[in-house]
Amino acid sequence: MPSVIIIHGTGSNPNANWFPWLKKELENMGCRVFVPQFPTPENQSLDNWTDVFKDYENHLNKDTIIIGHSLGPSFLLSVLEKRNHPVRAAFFVAGFTGLLNNPDFDTLNETFVTREFDWKKIRNSSEKFYVINSDNDPYVPLEKGEQLAENLSSELIVMENAGHINKDAGFTAFPFLLDMIKMEL
Repeated sequence: MPSVIIIHGTGSNPNANWFPWLKKELENMGCRVFVPQFPTPENQSLDNWTDVFKDYENHLNKDTIIIGHSLGPSFLLSVLEKRNHPVRAAFFVAGFTGLLNNPDFDTLNETFVTREFDWKKIRNSSEKFYVINSDNDPYVPLEKGEQLAENLSSELIVMENAGHINKDAGFTAFPFLLDMIKMEL
């Protein structure tokens, strides 16, 4: 079974949202699952997150599945951009690049999302991309998901009335995502 790495977003942690539920479900299926804790909101920067992720880079290989929520996908784009060999699949939930026109988050997210991405290199760094956004996300406009999917040459999966696809929107479990991951195992 592959390794799975789940990346949280701004102001979050490994025990938030649907992360513990998904980790347990995947471990019950025999996967090795890692959910790193990144500095946020204090000391949140692409460089600081990259330093934390160094401890997990050795788990990235052709059988690895990566999952990011909110800012997590933008961070994972930076990880993929440095890779010379693809991972098995990337699942980006409520992801975005660029600023959100929300001063509280834009300041924290700026180093992750306001740079030029090498989309060709990124597209070659995962066998498959899944981009999942909600049509009523209070933080990430649907257009951000559309742009991300377009840049990845991927289909956008739109969830109706799912908010930020987090605990506040009722997502302490995420069977829909688990079913999609199972297709890649």
